[in-house]
Amino acid sequence: MSEEIVCRCEEVTREEIVAAIRQGASTLDEVKQRTRAGMGFCQGRTCRRLVAQMLSVYYSLPIDRFLPGSIRVPITPIRLKLLAETAEGCVDEELPEGQL
Repeated sequence: MSEEIVCRCEEVTREEIVAAIRQGASTLDEVKQRTRAGMGFCQGRTCRRLVAQMLSVYYSLPIDRFLPGSIRVPITPIRLKLLAETAEGCVDEELPEGQL
């Protein structure tokens, strides 16, 4: 087997994914649960298609059968000012003593 990294975010190798498929994982979500492939910062945008191709070859089914899988928006940083404005009103207002 290959030590080729398929999911860079979670450092999941091709070997780990093949092992999960051989143990019965038959969907992207099942592979994700067993290996964490697709659970990193990019939420599978890098590896989802590769894992789907591996499933497609193993089960001799069209790749469309395995896509898209569960997709989540990637984490992005936001400004604290935005949080303050949405939580309790405008950030420029003075807060009562003892409140942050």
